[in-house]
Amino acid sequence: MKILVALASIFLLSYRPASVTERPDFERYFTEQKLKGSFLLYDPQRDHYTAYNFERTRQGFLPASTFKIINTLIGLETGVLKDETSVMKWDSVRRDIETWNRDNTLETAFKVSCVPCYQEVARKVGLKRMQEWVGKAGYGNLDIHADNLDKFWLEGKSTITQEQQVDFLRRVHDGNVPFAKKNLAVLKKIMLLDEKPGWKLYGKTGWAAGSANPNIGWFVGYVEKGDKVYYFATNVESPRPVPDTFIPARRQITEAILKSLGVSY
Repeated sequence: MKILVALASIFLLSYRPASVTERPDFERYFTEQKLKGSFLLYDPQRDHYTAYNFERTRQGFLPASTFKIINTLIGLETGVLKDETSVMKWDSVRRDIETWNRDNTLETAFKVSCVPCYQEVARKVGLKRMQEWVGKAGYGNLDIHADNLDKFWLEGKSTITQEQQVDFLRRVHDGNVPFAKKNLAVLKKIMLLDEKPGWKLYGKTGWAAGSANPNIGWFVGYVEKGDKVYYFATNVESPRPVPDTFIPARRQITEAILKSLGVSY
């Protein structure tokens, strides 16, 4: 017991939590879109956070379609998916989003955020393997059981914070997760959203709609700029009915802040 206490004391003395710069002036990016929310950027080069509404970044919300990041990795790791060319067959059920009403590859399903495609992945992975891999990866605080296997990330009690999103993305980027390198490479390929010389943007949006009130929106990802990398997570909320600007605002707010910080062009 004494040894454990001593080791704990050494850890506490040596551990230095990341510093935080709070930016209340970033509120304008949210009010311009008539939304409330929070923003978090982690710079591992300086072990430093930049945040708007920092306390809110520690509040858990449904991951919504940002769960497609880890769902992709689990699907690949379990053999449900092979690579970005894996075909996800349309189930012939017509839905409001036209790009869901067709066969998709893993890459296109990720890009168009095809919910039914990824629900089928979850069903094929199965309850036990889904629980095991989410646990191994240390992803959020998810409530997964037989009755919600294909929707636990969209409704119910599952939550993830912006801090947890950023931490998971960093571990994925650095390869400090229990997934094969080839599968991490597939994920990175399909997460790429934009690129310019010496700069790349990777990310995934999410929207917890349905019965959620307020509706919750996400944009999470990272920027590679030269030899540096920056991780971000933006979360917005809006009472129902949501404005037409809600969907594009998730990226617009984020990219405006990243530009103001010199992380984006």
